[in-house]
Parts: sequence; structure tokens; C-alpha cells
Amino acid sequence: MHLVAGVDSSTQSCKVVIRDANTGALIRQGTARHPSGTQVDPEHWWIALQEAIAQAGGLDDVSAISVAGQQHGMVCLDKDGAVVRPALLWNDTRSSGAAQELVDEFGAEYWARRVGTIPVASLTATKLLWLATEEPDNAARTAAVCLPHDWLSWRLAGYGPGSGAEGLAALRTDRSDASGTGYWSPSTAEYLPDILERTLGHVPLLPKVLDPLEIAHQTDTGLLIGPGCGDNAGAGLGVAATVGTVVISVGTSGTVFTVAEKPTQDPTGLVAGFADATGNYLPLACTLNASRVLDATAKMLNIDLPQLTQLALAAPAGAGGLSMVPYFEGERTPNLPDATGSLHGMSLENFTAENLARAAFEGIICSLADGLRALTDLGVLAERIVLVGGAARSAALQQIAASILALPVSVPEPEEYVANGAARQAAGVLLGVMPQWQMSEKPVTASETDTSVLRRYRQVAAC
Repeated sequence: MHLVAGVDSSTQSCKVVIRDANTGALIRQGTARHPSGTQVDPEHWWIALQEAIAQAGGLDDVSAISVAGQQHGMVCLDKDGAVVRPALLWNDTRSSGAAQELVDEFGAEYWARRVGTIPVASLTATKLLWLATEEPDNAARTAAVCLPHDWLSWRLAGYGPGSGAEGLAALRTDRSDASGTGYWSPSTAEYLPDILERTLGHVPLLPKVLDPLEIAHQTDTGLLIGPGCGDNAGAGLGVAATVGTVVISVGTSGTVFTVAEKPTQDPTGLVAGFADATGNYLPLACTLNASRVLDATAKMLNIDLPQLTQLALAAPAGAGGLSMVPYFEGERTPNLPDATGSLHGMSLENFTAENLARAAFEGIICSLADGLRALTDLGVLAERIVLVGGAARSAALQQIAASILALPVSVPEPEEYVANGAARQAAGVLLGVMPQWQMSEKPVTASETDTSVLRRYRQVAAC
């Protein structure tokens, strides 16, 4: 039996799963926390990875490993391989002004055509422009730029501070994570040096972009290190998404992405045209408001989330005419950063706890339906939905999704999808072909398809 390891180095924690390369059976796992904040010394990621590996029983009997990591972050290295400054994470918004500057200067059409994504604060390119503007000395010291998963794979291979030019030349990444930088083109599979000149002020050394099952490194002990991937691409691998599969993740924020055969370009900026970890593409739309809307509604009603689910299931479809627009923290899809949430259609008869609970769930699904529409408006195939994320465990969310979205919906067993995807990639690197692991999914049966809820939501959301 050959074992492989998959790593999910996320914003909040590091998770490691060790699985059988051929069957995908879980052997053991471990986890460790990351420090909070929107900028972090990458050394904390390395420490957490070592702790999670130790909890998972070590790597002595593991043949291959791959790392999936939070996308977009900026890790700057000097000529000796030392970190120049704490890494800026995807959720660090200090580069929002830089993002707008790039859009204003070149136009949305330019960015959609060249990189498939309109600049926002999360992209690495905007963070490099912020660095060059606000910390020019650090920008000048930056000899190489990589992403969180690149840096961890590099450290696993034995490189780090003091590695010098030889170490920097060993940096590797994959197309999914490279596609979230703002200076790599999914259409041409090339870095764009002119964008780096415009943002950082010079072209640093960048990780070599590997093919999906190409070996990034091999350690002295024989451990194979895969190319790794971004977290969304890892989740896609973890749920075995194929062309036509739409993955909807309902966590703190919501994401809607699918596997497509061709790259996408959306000048509106709603859809980010990423690549995936298999050689296809991963167009993605993001909403800012998801499970925290449920948390806030439950808190107001002085109940917990399971009780909120039961209340919602006790209410009729459409919540008696109540519609919640869940833009509690502004919104990304549609792009309304200063918007607030609203509740419409209240009457003395329908203003009940049950209907309010139902309206919260329906509002989240309708908001995600807008993300799905943004994808299909680009011609992306959508045949079925896989529902994941913490809130996806709610029976109310599952049933409402199946009713409103009008596509077959299934819910996998709760697992570490991103880490599983990384482990599956590691198995592919070891075996030479991506394995078809069996995954347990529960189909969701909707009582009926009801598009009237979505129509009413869109009417009030447009007000």
C-alpha cells in the first residue's frame, strides 16, 4: 500500500490528511492553527505544517505529498531566500486603491483579455503595486515572488533562508494558483512581465509553472512533492468535479465555481477566470455574505443554528412573502461594496420567526444563484451542483438550494475537501494518472422546483 499526503494551508489553519494512493481511504490526519490577521510571517505556516504532520503520524511511510494553499497571497523573498516582509494574505484590503488604479489605467477589457480577472485587492499584482508605492525599499529588495503554497512546497524540499540563487531557481507553482496572481495568463499559459514592471517596478524571479501531474521536487528520502494548487482548485479535485459540475461552497463567504474546457473573460469583473489543477479552467464567482447571515439571524432569535434550520423547514417556500437581501457586509456579486442588507414584504401575518429563518436561507441561496447566473451568462456548462462548506450541512439550506437552483444537487460527506484534493493530486503524481477515488454523496430531493422565490428576490434586490 502506497500512502500520499495532502495539505490544506488555509487562512485559519493547516490540515494534513494521509490516504491510500489507490483507494483514497483515510489513514490518519492532523491539524494546527495559524495566527489571525491579514498579514503573517510565513514561518508560522511552516511551524503549523510541521505540527499538523506530526499529529498525522509523520511522513516516514508517505511516498508523495502535495500542498494546496490560500490563493493570491504575496510572499516576497530576497536574493538569499529570506522573507522580505510579512506575507499579505488574500483578505488584506490595503491594496484596494492600487487595484482601482490598475483598472482605471488600462480598463476592464484589457484585464479580462490578458489575465481573465479584473484587479481587486486580493490579487498578488495589486499587492505588489502597493508594496512598490508604500514600501519601495522592500520592493527593491524583492528578488523573487511566490505564493503561500509555493513557499511551503519549497520549504518541504529543503530550501529556505540562505538558499541563495540556486534555491530561488527551485521555486515551483501550478497553473491554478498562478492564475490568481494577476500577472499570469490562463489563455497563453505565460507570465506577463510588463504587468510586473508596472506593479513591482521590476521583474522578479517567479516560480516555474508545472503541468498538473509534474513532480515539483524529490527529497533526499525519496518523497515526491507535487505541483500543489490553489485552495479552490484543490476543492475541485477533492469533490472530483468535472466539466459541467458546479461547486457551491457556503462558508463565511460563498463561492460558485465550475470546471470549464475553455478560459473565460468577464469584463464586468463578476467572474474570475482561473485555471484548475487538471488542465481545464475554473471560472469562479464569489459572494461576501453566506453563513454569517445565518449566525446573525440565529443570534437575533436567540437560538442556535440547528434550531434555525428547524424553523426554516417549518415555514412555507417563499417565507410567506418575506425576502431577505443578505448584503450585510456589502457585496461582491453584484459588486456593491457599500450595500447593506434588507428585508422586504413584511406584514403582520408573515412576520414570524419561522418565515424570518426561511428568508435568511433563501436569501443566501438566491445570492449564490446570482453567482451561478454570472457563470452561465459566459456560456459555462452547468449540469449539476455539489454543495459544500459548513452551512451545507443544514437540511434547510440543502432543500432550498435544490428548489431554487433548479439543478440536481448533491452533498458530499463532510470532509477536508481541499486537503483531499491535494492528496489526490499527490497520488496522481505518484501513479502517473489521477486516481478515481470513490466519494460518498447524498442527493438532495427537493419537494418541488420553485423559481418564483428567485424572481421575487431579484426584483427587490434591484431596488
